[in-house]
Amino acid sequence: MKFDYKRYDTNTLRPVIPVKLKNSETSIGYEVLVDSGADLCIFDAEIGEALGLDIRKGKVKTVFGVGGKSSVYYLHNIEIEVGGWSYKIEAGFMLDVAGRVMPFGLVGQKGFFNNFIVKFDLLKEEVELKNR
Repeated sequence: MKFDYKRYDTNTLRPVIPVKLKNSETSIGYEVLVDSGADLCIFDAEIGEALGLDIRKGKVKTVFGVGGKSSVYYLHNIEIEVGGWSYKIEAGFMLDVAGRVMPFGLVGQKGFFNNFIVKFDLLKEEVELKNR
């Protein structure tokens, strides 16, 4: 399946795609940046709370961003659905992701790239996913 890159201004294109995050009977549509440099999937804590998770009861972990700043996140088991394919994943939920500058979550190596073959095509402005 193919998704068009999203344009954020005249010079900024990003591979941001729609997904559904699920926990028990609750399902929420959310946009995520397909990020090959991210170790795992990380979403905003507000999304986790809307899914019914008690965020701070998850396993506490720390991640370092490109600027060297550390941030705390909490691991929880959820389900992610992309284009009709659903996977159970362990995802991080972070309070105030990227200082609220990013209006989306991140999908990374563990939980996303291990489930899909991902092809980025900047010239066509699309990202293509194939189920493994």
